[in-house]
Amino acid sequence: MFLFAALALTASAQQKNNPESGKYPPPACLTTEQDRRNMMDQLGITELRPGRNSDASAPNGANYDESLANPYPDLPDPLVTRAGKNVTTPEMWWNVRRPEIAEDFEREVYGRLPEHIPAVTWEVVLSEREFIGWTPVIARKVVGHVDNSGYPLIDVDISMVVVTPERAVGPVPVLMMFGPATLPAPAQPDYGDFRILNEAVRAMLSKDSAVKKILDKYPAYDPLVRPEGVSPFGFRMPSQGERSRTQELIEAGWGYVMIDPSSIQADNGEGLTCGGIIALVNRGQPREPDQWGALRAWSWGAARGLDYLETDTLVDATKVGIEGVSRYGKAALVTLAFEQRFAFGLIGSSGKGGTTLHRRSFGEAVENLTGWGYYWMAGNYMKYGTGAGKTGSMNASDLPVDSHELIALCAPRLVFISYGIPEEGDAHWLDHRGSYMAAVAAQPVFRLLGAKDLGVPDDYRSAKMPEVGQGLLEGHLAWRQHEGGHTDAPNIGYFIEWVNGHIGYSSNS
Repeated sequence: MFLFAALALTASAQQKNNPESGKYPPPACLTTEQDRRNMMDQLGITELRPGRNSDASAPNGANYDESLANPYPDLPDPLVTRAGKNVTTPEMWWNVRRPEIAEDFEREVYGRLPEHIPAVTWEVVLSEREFIGWTPVIARKVVGHVDNSGYPLIDVDISMVVVTPERAVGPVPVLMMFGPATLPAPAQPDYGDFRILNEAVRAMLSKDSAVKKILDKYPAYDPLVRPEGVSPFGFRMPSQGERSRTQELIEAGWGYVMIDPSSIQADNGEGLTCGGIIALVNRGQPREPDQWGALRAWSWGAARGLDYLETDTLVDATKVGIEGVSRYGKAALVTLAFEQRFAFGLIGSSGKGGTTLHRRSFGEAVENLTGWGYYWMAGNYMKYGTGAGKTGSMNASDLPVDSHELIALCAPRLVFISYGIPEEGDAHWLDHRGSYMAAVAAQPVFRLLGAKDLGVPDDYRSAKMPEVGQGLLEGHLAWRQHEGGHTDAPNIGYFIEWVNGHIGYSSNS
């Protein structure tokens, strides 16, 4: 309720501060429950089945018994058209089958993009020389202003940070990652500048007599303290221990981008009518059943970020990848599937709605996404968690598509599927095997398009995951389960080497 109230106050403040606010209908700012109920009413759903509890012993607990995990073992064939014809050539894939699959995903799973989405104008608001480890980089804070002239009551400013090696000999590959858009190591004032700032702050504080008495008691006290780990010259000293993902990318001669999903669309149901690109396009009113959810909105924002990178002379825009973990892993896969300008993807621990098969009953269920996770998806997806309504009871087997076909939409580009292990926090809930089965089932499309697959038999029903640490990294479709937890960091080095091998890049080239 606090978040809803904050969103409502934000919308109210925007209206109050906008002299033209009276010309436009105010945003609805529905609560999550109100918005979910609105979509159920549109679909004629009277009852949704409850989502599974991650604790198997709890009421409605999730299934973790592999013998019960495949109630709907037959997957849609990605190489058979709706008319029942076998897809035997790349031309049939691109002209017939791929559009059919994309249409099903848009209508029933992730939602369609509206026909008219406002333009985005990019602005570099800050550019400075920083260090990642001992490597100098150029770090830029970039903001994408979405044109809201059609509905000024909602502002959308996409927040992004672009970091490239300062000493690169030419445009570099870049990995765009979903997450907070923070500068890696903002330059800090040196000792001399800190002294001047502290003198100014003491003088300002001393205008209050009570504060001046305190400061006079402690003449050596500095109100401003330099952050730990900052060198006398103003840059942060490299920390000891394992290298971060960003440090590995930079030291490999790559650049990276952090794009903030929350600046595109809030990660909650309230934002669908009160803020973000979905609310802006819909003028603050509820979605229709086939319209985009948050995952598709985040992927749209990533594509707009790629628009900016195509103008950046320090970036090789033909070698830009997309990355995400967990819900952002879902978004990264959706991005790679629908935006073909992205050349490769690192899809981390994405679970249901990502690489894991919807038809699997292991850990997280479709009902979890049609319930609390409904706002990630198209409204139509709720039908597949229906207990009662005008369409009757529906389940995952009624979906016209499944996640192996979302992976197939990425072919023949590079797709690296990453997971950790439950013992370290990458929970059984994510259904690692369900993702591996999907990757296996996607192989025929990669081969049809002249790409190398995982190199294992196509029988997804009996597919056995490789041992932890035994990656399948020879093809355009790759799999590796690392020994860490809910992160893709232990796989980043393998990912960089794998991509470099396919695109022929080295930091010295």
